[in-house]
Amino acid sequence: MQSPFTGGHATLRQESAELTFRKEKFQYVHQFYECDETKERFTTTALDEVNIGQVYNQYRSKYGIPFPDEIKHVRQRYGLSATKMSQILGFGDNQYRLYENGDMPSETNGKILMSIQNPLIFENFVINAKNQFDEQDYAKILEKVRAIKADKNELLIKNYIFNGIRRDIFNGYATQSINKLKNIILFFIEKFDGAFYTMMNKLLFYTDFYSYKTTGKGLSGLSYKAIQHGPVPMRWDRIYSFYDEIQPEIIHFDSGVEGTKLTSTLSPDLAEFTEDELNILETIYQRFKSENSTKISEISHNEEAWQTYVDSGQMIRFDMAFSLKAIL
Repeated sequence: MQSPFTGGHATLRQESAELTFRKEKFQYVHQFYECDETKERFTTTALDEVNIGQVYNQYRSKYGIPFPDEIKHVRQRYGLSATKMSQILGFGDNQYRLYENGDMPSETNGKILMSIQNPLIFENFVINAKNQFDEQDYAKILEKVRAIKADKNELLIKNYIFNGIRRDIFNGYATQSINKLKNIILFFIEKFDGAFYTMMNKLLFYTDFYSYKTTGKGLSGLSYKAIQHGPVPMRWDRIYSFYDEIQPEIIHFDSGVEGTKLTSTLSPDLAEFTEDELNILETIYQRFKSENSTKISEISHNEEAWQTYVDSGQMIRFDMAFSLKAIL
């Protein structure tokens, strides 16, 4: 980074810090640049967003307040406009849309938004708002909600893949999307012409932790633990066996050793990712494209995230991302 003070080089640094939000103090990792010559500090808009985002994420997690993408998803799931959602929930006309765009709800409204992800609860809100809609509109809304109520597969599948863990510091506050996770795996399978289990485990780890370091959120929604061979997703074998489009292939080596390689004839749907997310995936690929499974495992052993948690049985906190060594 170029220093705005001298035009020379500035170094990215970090320190533990504390910020007060809504009269409550939160600890976070403050990132900043330091001019090598003058030692003056400065930040960028991107760093500011990551810094404050850590605090907002903690607040949402602590008080059970859904994230903007979840707020938008639940509305889309019920097939309603933001205005109708505001009507049903008793919010101001534009309030639901503002929450989708990132405004922080009050604790009360946040708990309402979290609870209506359950169609049983949302059905009661719809019934109570019956007189706010004409008869035909009301019947259509209620029919949609009851159809969703009868389909319990989505929740069961998400719990199966993401272990029933809410968005918190142990999964990087990431969106828990079955489809996005599949396309991350497909991205690396295509790039590496197939990837062995060990390689994929490390690619996912570096993707998520690099994403958290640069954006304040993970990418896949997975949680991680540290075993002897490096950091791995929790129940990674369950994940890879879930998708019909991804096939394990047993590879036999001349040494007599064999390994399992993930393959697929399906290409990733890149429309699933934002431009920033694609840049993160490409960064991980470029960093490790010349490494094999053994080498990337050795590299991961240099990470504080692995050294701190190895064989502890505990999930790795995502704020360990700020100590990544393999990717700066």
